[in-house]
Amino acid sequence: MTKKKVFLCASLFLILLIPSFSNGEGKEDMTMLSNIHWLGHDTFKITGEKVIYTDPFKIKKKDTADIILITHEHYDHCSPEDVKKIQGPDTVIVAPPDCAGKLSGNIKKVKPGDKITVEGIAIESVPSYNTNKQFHTKDKKWVGYIFTVKGQRIYIAGDTDYIPEMKTFSNIDIALLPVSGTYVMTADEAVKAALDIKPKVAVPMHYGSIVGSEKDAEKFAEGLKGKIEVKILQQE
Repeated sequence: MTKKKVFLCASLFLILLIPSFSNGEGKEDMTMLSNIHWLGHDTFKITGEKVIYTDPFKIKKKDTADIILITHEHYDHCSPEDVKKIQGPDTVIVAPPDCAGKLSGNIKKVKPGDKITVEGIAIESVPSYNTNKQFHTKDKKWVGYIFTVKGQRIYIAGDTDYIPEMKTFSNIDIALLPVSGTYVMTADEAVKAALDIKPKVAVPMHYGSIVGSEKDAEKFAEGLKGKIEVKILQQE
């Protein structure tokens, strides 16, 4: 075989091989997210060992959650009406004290730094606050959460700006980050947050309902292109 033929065969092999690696990574990312359903705003339904909801708001279908994680007491995160739609007799609600006061049932009150285990799920409450606006001040002691489902460490940020504590979050597989600006960090600030957190996959949230649009999510994805995988989930 001539050198030219060898070169052509090698080139053809590489052309066929490279897409297979790319597709494999995409499939792996989607597998990671297959149990995470975005219901709009900061509301996610996460299935695994247990059924977990975050910040239920504008819930369309009745369901029964094992655990409900609420980040703070604003109406679009701590909504008693929506909690009732997914609350069963054994549902455990994890929330800051000011939100807990609006709800009834089995409630675990938390503040930043708390670590608890609920129904076998390890949950850590982490700081969530504004640095350049007054909607979510640090003294409120509102929270984000890091919890583990099916072996994956998931971080939901809550309504926060880009804060220094994010550099201390380790081994995050999936980061759910607000990107709309106004009440939370902008898409550009969320890019900086993701680079500090270093998740395997970042998912934008907090847009398309009260403030922000899919353009914010797209800007976030573009800012992390080639650095961190971003998946923009379709609202269910």
